Amino acid sequence: MNQPQTHEGWQVWDLVGRIGGQTRAIPGAVLGWDMGAALEMGRALGIPTIAVAELLPVIEAVMIRKTNEQIGTEQAQPML
Repeated sequence: MNQPQTHEGWQVWDLVGRIGGQTRAIPGAVLGWDMGAALEMGRALGIPTIAVAELLPVIEAVMIRKTNEQIGTEQAQPML
């Protein structure tokens, strides 16, 4: 359903798996990826910069929402 449709899309999706540790966060919330690091890694991998700039922010928005939902769920659960 929501899978990349182009070669560049697949390259950016691969990049997403590689930048997992490049997050900006505050206690209790993830703010997003370090886009400078993401762009540089994409450049090093030979991914067209325009593809990274177009596709990564859309993926980042979903990652932020889902990660923060998970954080909120975990914080709401009572400690055993």
